[in-house]
This record gives sequence, structure tokens and C-alpha cells, in this order.
Amino acid sequence: MTAFRTIDDMGDITGQRVLVRVDLNVPMADGKVTDATRLEAAAPTLNQLAAKGAKVLVLAHFGRPKGKPVAEMSLRQVVDELSDVLGRPVGFLDGCAGQLIAVEVGKLANGSVTVLENTRFHEGEEKNDPALVEQMAKLGDLYVNDAFSAAHRAHASTEGLAHALPAYAGRSMEAELKALDAALGNPAHPVAAVVGGAKVSSKIDVLKHLTGKVDHLIIGGGMANTFLAARGVSVGKSLCEHDLVETANAIFDAADKAGCTIHLPYDVVVAKEFAANPPTRTVNVHEVAADEMILDVGPAAVEALADVLKTCRTLVWNGPLGAFETPPFDTATVALARTAAALTREGSLVSVAGGGDTVAALNHAGAADDFTFVSTAGGAFLEWMEGRELPGVAALLSAAD
Repeated sequence: MTAFRTIDDMGDITGQRVLVRVDLNVPMADGKVTDATRLEAAAPTLNQLAAKGAKVLVLAHFGRPKGKPVAEMSLRQVVDELSDVLGRPVGFLDGCAGQLIAVEVGKLANGSVTVLENTRFHEGEEKNDPALVEQMAKLGDLYVNDAFSAAHRAHASTEGLAHALPAYAGRSMEAELKALDAALGNPAHPVAAVVGGAKVSSKIDVLKHLTGKVDHLIIGGGMANTFLAARGVSVGKSLCEHDLVETANAIFDAADKAGCTIHLPYDVVVAKEFAANPPTRTVNVHEVAADEMILDVGPAAVEALADVLKTCRTLVWNGPLGAFETPPFDTATVALARTAAALTREGSLVSVAGGGDTVAALNHAGAADDFTFVSTAGGAFLEWMEGRELPGVAALLSAAD
């Protein structure tokens, strides 16, 4: 990956106004934050900048207000929780652009942290309107992007500002970019990728991109059924996109040409109904009855996949192997995740995972803390796995040129 500047490259920032784009789009219930993970991710950058004497101005979006102020989407409601997480007072200004806000910013003390109002209250935010970028830029001397989760959007606060002010990566962004570079940018081979989930249609571009990047492509979840069908396997009542069999065959061909081995389950756990703890049986994939559905990878296949991981030095993981939210169909995901976690602890594997279901699955397995890096970014992580350029990242890279 091309070099990017971090907050270590800023020099003396005492009294400087630093606009910091973070992700404060946290889940709420009854006016309270129910999961502070994103606030905690922003804390190192915000605290370090404040400790250096900067006037820290926090930019973020919340919800989808569609370019107009919406009271229940005000960032004012996260200020108290953010203050608790940072361990310091956090102020709030009722806007993120304009002369009145500029006047208030001028009154702030060195070392202060202040949240500005929801950037999406402005119609120009999602349009990356140059006029809004110019107004926002007048509030700051420097710009820091610490929101990888929003980096796939070319918005005023995620991309435009990086061209209007000296731009740097925050600590969370820095960690994310280094982890992604280690996973697919410049990884140690052999590289394995686990890609699961319900449908091939949602991850066609991911699978196509990975065949040219990894040595082993492990396909699980409902999408594995489509690949099994492409190999002539009868998958009974299983979730299967039969109209994408030709696409699956094209991915097989691309993998063959690239020297990438695709791994599909050869034993599976089946049931006649999708429910918690129904009667199940473990069978060879060629023994699935017409009234049965495949809901998890079988134990023999999981053992073989574990052996594959033991030969690898890098792992990228996105999506569960089975219907992990419904027991007992979490068994394969838990077992392979724990194998990856153990190999990471031993130092033989660099493991990077991301995506909402993936994070939940790894937490369920008790394996997330042992992975090298777990990204909480959803869409941005998926687009990175597709090989797309992320505008927010590209802007930081160009700013360092």
C-alpha cells in the first residue's frame, strides 16, 4: 500500500483546529448508547490529539436524515457516552459548517474535544458538494480521517476535506489499513480466505477478486450450495441460487487459471426444517435427501479445513460457514474460528476478519480477541475484498504524495 500520513507526522499542533472524521453511528435504545464499540475505536485518536493541545472537532454522521435536521438523529445524544469513554469533558456545537459555528470554534480551548452536529443534516454531505467542503474546511487547520467504515463513501466529510486540508489517518484508520495490507495487499503466502454467507449473488465480486489473490478459497454458508450444484450435487431443499450455476463455474475456471484451490464441504449437516435444535444427520454431500436442507459444514470437512489453515500464513475471513445464529448449526464456524485463533496465538498465522455477521460469529466463538485484526466496517470491508478503490482511503494516499 502507498504510504499515508498519520498523526505522528503532524508536528506541533498546539492550538491547531483539527477536524476528525470518526464513526459515531452507534446503536441506541431509549436515548442510551447500547454498544460503545465505535466510540471506543475513536478514543485513542481523539485523546492523543487533545493531549497534544489541539482543538479537536469531531465530525460524524448518524442515521439517514436525508440532508435535513432530524431531532432524533442529533449527535448531541452521544456526547455524554463519548465523554465517559474518553475520560474527559466533551462539548457540542449545533452545526458543522457556517460562520456562526466558526465563531464558536474560535472560542474553544486548547486540548478540548467538541462534537459537531450530524454532517448528514446538510444535503451537500452525501453529494460531496464543494461549497460544503469549503465551509467545513474553514473550521479547521488539519484533517484526520479515523472512520474506515465510511471510507467507501465519497462524501464531503470523508473524501472532500482530505483535498481541502492537510490530511492524516487516525489510529483506527491506520490500524485498519495496515491490517488490510497485510491480508491482501502484501501478504505472506500461502493465503487462505473463508467466504460464507447466504447468497453467491451478494459476493460475486468478492469471490472473483479473491481467486487472483489467495491460494485457498474456502466457501461456506448457503453460497456453498450453489457451488455444489454447479458440480452436479443435488442439494435438496437447501438455499441455492440455481440461476448462478454458470457464474459459479466461471469462478471455478478463474481459480484454476490462477492456481487457487477452492474448498467446498464434502460432508454436511442436514435437517428437514430450519429451526433451533431440530433432528439432524451428518451425511456426504451426495447423500442429501430431496426433503433435506444443508445448514452447516460437517465435522470431517472442518477437520480438513483446519489442516489447510495450518499450512497457511495469512487468513482473510468474511461470513459464517453455516447458519451460526441457530444451534446446532454454529458448530463448524465455531470450530474453524477457534483453530484460526489458536494458530494466530502461536504466531504462525496473520488473521484478518470483517463484516457484521463475521464479527458476531467470531465473538460467539470466543475467537475475536485472538484474531490479528477484526474490522467492524461492513460495506467498506466488503468493497475492499472486492478490490474496489475506497474514496476516503484514496484521498489519504494522494494527500501523502
